[in-house]
Amino acid sequence: MSTAVSILGASILALLLAGYLGQQFLPPPKPRIVGIDLGTTFSCIGVYHAVTGDVEVILDSAHHKTIPSMVAFTPETELVGYSALAQAEHNPANTIYDAKRFIGKRFSPEEFVKEAERYNFKLKEHNGLIRFVVGKSGNTTEVSPEYIGSRILAELRRTAEANLTSSITKAVMSVPAEFDDIQRNYTIQAAKQAGIEVLRLINEPTAAALAYGLHGKEGVENVLVVDLGGGTLDVSLLNVQGGMFLTLAMAGNNHLGGQDFNLRLNQFMQDSIERKFRKPLTNAEDIQRLRLFIEDVKLNLTSKESVAVSLSLPSMGEGAIYNVNVTRAQFEKLNEDLFLKVLVPIKKVLETIELTPQAVDEIVLVGGSTRIPKVRSLIAEFFGKQPNVGVDPELAVAYGVSIQAGIIGGMWPLQVSAIELNTGIKKIKVE
Repeated sequence: MSTAVSILGASILALLLAGYLGQQFLPPPKPRIVGIDLGTTFSCIGVYHAVTGDVEVILDSAHHKTIPSMVAFTPETELVGYSALAQAEHNPANTIYDAKRFIGKRFSPEEFVKEAERYNFKLKEHNGLIRFVVGKSGNTTEVSPEYIGSRILAELRRTAEANLTSSITKAVMSVPAEFDDIQRNYTIQAAKQAGIEVLRLINEPTAAALAYGLHGKEGVENVLVVDLGGGTLDVSLLNVQGGMFLTLAMAGNNHLGGQDFNLRLNQFMQDSIERKFRKPLTNAEDIQRLRLFIEDVKLNLTSKESVAVSLSLPSMGEGAIYNVNVTRAQFEKLNEDLFLKVLVPIKKVLETIELTPQAVDEIVLVGGSTRIPKVRSLIAEFFGKQPNVGVDPELAVAYGVSIQAGIIGGMWPLQVSAIELNTGIKKIKVE
C-alpha cells in the first residue's frame, strides 16, 4: 500500500514539475478560443494568452481595435466595417447598421413603423421579425439581421486568423443582459453562419465586471454597470458573490448614445458653415467629410478643453476652408439635456431594488461614450464617488469574454469562471 502511495505521489510531483518546466521554457500554447463582442455600433475580438494572463484585443490590418458594425451592399461585392463606413454617404439605402437591435426581436406593427422611420435603408416585416431590403429597384433582395451579424463576425474571424496564424472556429460571445432566449439563439445562428461555434454566451455587464476582476475583489457585492455606446444606453445592477453574478435589475434607452451627441454637434457646425458661406451644405462628399470630422472632434474633446477645426469644403467654393474653435463647454451645452438622460435609468434601477447610491460598491463604465468627461462627472456626482475606469470602456466587454474564453480553453493561469444567475431579473421600461 505504501509503495502504491509513493508511486502516486511521485507521479503527481512529476506532472507538476513537468507543467512548471513547460511554462518556463516551452512556448505558450496558442489561444484556441476567442472572445467576441458583437456590438451595436462597434465590434471586436480578443484572446487570453496563457502564462502571462494578458488579454489582447486583436488589431485589424489598419491597426484598429474595433470595427464599425456595418455591412454595405454594392453591385460588385459586400463591404464590412470601415470599408462600409467609407461609402455610407453615397450608398445609404444599402448600408446596414444597428442590426444587433433587430436580431431575433419581434416588433408590433406600431413599433415597426417607428423603427422604419429612423433609417435610410428599407425595413420589411416578416412574421414580426425584421428584414433589410437591399439592392436597386427591380433587383432587390432581403437579408436578415443575423446575416449582417455573420458578415461582421466573419470579418473579425479573418482578423484573428491573420494575427494568430491558426484557424478560429470556437468563441465565447457577449449579449445584452435583456436578450431573451430567441435573441440569444439568433446570435448563435449568426456565429454559425460565420463558421464559429459559440461555446458560451455571457451577459455584457457580467463580462465587464469580469474584466475588472470584481468577482475576486473582497467587499464587492453590488455593482452597477453603465453601458453607453454609439446608439444605446443600458444600465444593469449586479450582485456579485465570488464567481456568481446575479442580475437584479436593468433599464436603458434604446435611442441614446454617441450618435445622438454627434448629431447635435453636426447641426451646430453645419449651421455655422452655412452662415459663413451663405448657402446650404448639400454636397454628399462634404457632408460625409463633416460627419467624420465631428467624430474626431468629439474624441479630442475627451482630453482637451478645445479643438481647432480647419475643414476643406470644395462644394462651398474654390479654396473654401471652414475654421472654428470648438470648446468642451460648447459641446456640453449642446448635449446638456441628453447627458442628464443618462441618470434616468440609473435612478430607476436603484429605486426598483430600493438601494441607495451609497450602497453601490462599484460603478463600472462600459462603451466609448462613457469617455465623455461630462458623463463621468454626472455619474460621480450622483454616487459621491468616482466610477471604475481602469479598463478601456470600449474594450471592457471584449476583455471579459476573452478571459472567459481562456478559462473554458483551460489556459494558465486559471481564473474563477463566471456563473450567471438570470432568474428574477426586473426589467424596467424607461420612456
